[in-house]
Amino acid sequence: MSWLLRLSRPIERLTHGLAMVAGVATLLMVLIGAYNAVARYLGKYLGMALTSNALVELQWYLFSVVFLLGAPWALRQGAHVRVDILYERLSPKGRAWINVVGTVVLLLPFAALGVWTCWDFALDSIAAREGSNDPDGLARYPIKALLPLAFALLWLEAFALLLEQIAFLTGRGPDPNRIGAAAYSAPEETATP
Repeated sequence: MSWLLRLSRPIERLTHGLAMVAGVATLLMVLIGAYNAVARYLGKYLGMALTSNALVELQWYLFSVVFLLGAPWALRQGAHVRVDILYERLSPKGRAWINVVGTVVLLLPFAALGVWTCWDFALDSIAAREGSNDPDGLARYPIKALLPLAFALLWLEAFALLLEQIAFLTGRGPDPNRIGAAAYSAPEETATP
């Protein structure tokens, strides 16, 4: 295995772990959202509060966790938005070159800018131990601290994918662009003898 691929594998495992966390957060978010909806209407009927601002904010925080920690996994799977007017018509090496240039020129700088712009925002929130403006609300600083971390994780995944593209272009690895496509395409039918 190429050293490029060996370097990218721990990042890939980290991204997979983050996807598992995002999956659990999705389930919790749906359950809390369903509870909030039912409790709000049942509470009106019974004349009592069965939900709270904390539960509503927890649902919002879980959505943020899903989005922020799921972004590297979406990138790994090729599930991000792509304008593929020409991309699908290119050869595998052509696609790899597009991905290398796009990653170096756009994605890595974007993720680095995200870390840079969110860093002070998160530190200020942590230093102030920022809380919700709503009564009974949750602390805001943990979710704000997740912002620069999420951009850093996105940068790491982009770097790992860049290494895989370079390994493919230099003949030291498989076509990484088939990974995402295989996850979202229908299985090929096999001919029966």
